[in-house]
Amino acid sequence: MTKDNLIDTLVKKMGISKGQASEYLSVLLEEITKALSRGEEVVLTGFGKFKVAQRKEREGRNPKTGQTLKIAAKNAPVFKAGSVLKDAVK
Repeated sequence: MTKDNLIDTLVKKMGISKGQASEYLSVLLEEITKALSRGEEVVLTGFGKFKVAQRKEREGRNPKTGQTLKIAAKNAPVFKAGSVLKDAVK
């Protein structure tokens, strides 16, 4: 499913225009992104939780040359599915 598919679903289920559905989805994704960039968790009860995980610096290898290199520490977005979502995909 793509963003356009989600927009079409919102249009059909909510009886709104495609522009409104696109705006709703954009605002939702923007707010999740802003919260994560502030280091906050976003919890959608039953669906899941978005959070930021801190990845430690580690050693890696260039697959072409085999040369060892350091991969810098970084923050990465993580999603953990909630119970309702897990049950739905069983």
